[in-house]
Amino acid sequence: MEQVRTGEQLPPSGGGAVSKAAASVKDRVDSALSRLESMVEERLQAEADRANDLAKRLDRLERQHDELKKVAMEVEGRLERAMEYIRSLLAADQK
Repeated sequence: MEQVRTGEQLPPSGGGAVSKAAASVKDRVDSALSRLESMVEERLQAEADRANDLAKRLDRLERQHDELKKVAMEVEGRLERAMEYIRSLLAADQK
């Protein structure tokens, strides 16, 4: 078995074809990795955008929830006052 020393080129009988094939495979792998990296970066950006949109939506919903709680408390207070007024009218009517 013949070993190739570092820096020594393969013999011309087919060695060039092997190195061309290896270079072609390396180029294809590099190209595929580059495409994969681009796809991952695009996906990360899309997910970051989606997370930002969801955060904005959550903030808006939390503000609306707080506003609705205030309205509910106000309505509850008004309803209690109305019920007291009705009770006082009924009590006065029964006298």
